[in-house]
Amino acid sequence: MYQTPLPQEYADLSMEEADARIQAAKKTLGSRLVILGHHYQRDEIIKHADFRGDSYKLAKDANKRPDAEFIVFCGVHFMAESADILTPDHQHVILPNLAAGCSMADMANLFQVRNCWRELERILGVEMSIVPVTYINSAANLKAFVGERGGAVCTSTNAPAAVRWALERGEKVLFFPDQHLGRNTGVKLGYDPDTQMCVWDPFKPMGGNTPEQLKAATFILWKGHCSVHQRFTVEQVEKARREHPGVNVLVHPECPLDVVQHSDYAGSTEYIIHTIEAAPAGSVWAVGTEINLVNRLAQEHPDKTVFCLDPQICPCSTMYRIHPSFLCWVLENLVAGNVVNEIVVPAKVKHFALQALQRMLEVGG
Repeated sequence: MYQTPLPQEYADLSMEEADARIQAAKKTLGSRLVILGHHYQRDEIIKHADFRGDSYKLAKDANKRPDAEFIVFCGVHFMAESADILTPDHQHVILPNLAAGCSMADMANLFQVRNCWRELERILGVEMSIVPVTYINSAANLKAFVGERGGAVCTSTNAPAAVRWALERGEKVLFFPDQHLGRNTGVKLGYDPDTQMCVWDPFKPMGGNTPEQLKAATFILWKGHCSVHQRFTVEQVEKARREHPGVNVLVHPECPLDVVQHSDYAGSTEYIIHTIEAAPAGSVWAVGTEINLVNRLAQEHPDKTVFCLDPQICPCSTMYRIHPSFLCWVLENLVAGNVVNEIVVPAKVKHFALQALQRMLEVGG
């Protein structure tokens, strides 16, 4: 989405000035305000969060302050949409920078997914036994598409439980938009990636598959990925093991399958955090996920050695668009009685998207 430029007053703020003004605005707003911060946010943002977590945890945390009038979501657009869907109408959900999107979420749009579904109906028959599952990293209208067709949203925390739930209701799963999470989840559940999975490329007829491949597949995986996690490689894992004998390699399931298979542990952002928190002093950890989180874990656990598998990796570029100046701008507008950058999901979309998100929460994980 387009974000209007900040007023010059805010663009010129130093980090120290922005920090002080954010704290003052928070104090003025008091219980009317709750700030949610995703783990991938920079330290200068996460310090102001009342709750911090991954997408799954924050989806639940959004309901923990029903008295709050304003929910400022320091994350990306799809997260703020989910918060708006899951919270009562009297709460206003605000995204500090509307340009904070998600490249993975943009890899699947409603037009493409509808076309895929029609093609699958043509090839498999209108009575096809397929359940759609969308990763939470997707637009609200795709969550509604899934909800209307009896499917569910999943996160990296509960993807195995959500896929297992889907396969209890159908013979196949259409999983989008992240092929890597879908593939890693299927392998974790015992499915063969070579014979029971195929990839759907929205820019090719039949997704680049034959009718026989689509009929044989249990998992139809959308050709999408996370630009951060796809950077991790087996070579980086091997280098870490050479340079740090006895290192524990811990990666996110958005990484490619071969990276996950060469690691010691793989799991969601919350899993990564809890694993390092519980690790013994003196242990060494090479972590394959977003650099802001890895650096924060290293700072918070000085008794352990924690480093990123890819030393050159950049932060999640869209998360990084939530700058303290933007947070200060939205909070001071709220103090002045102006609601800016509110995220409002249309009622028709919200109805079915809520069904898909509620199934995600019911499935747990």
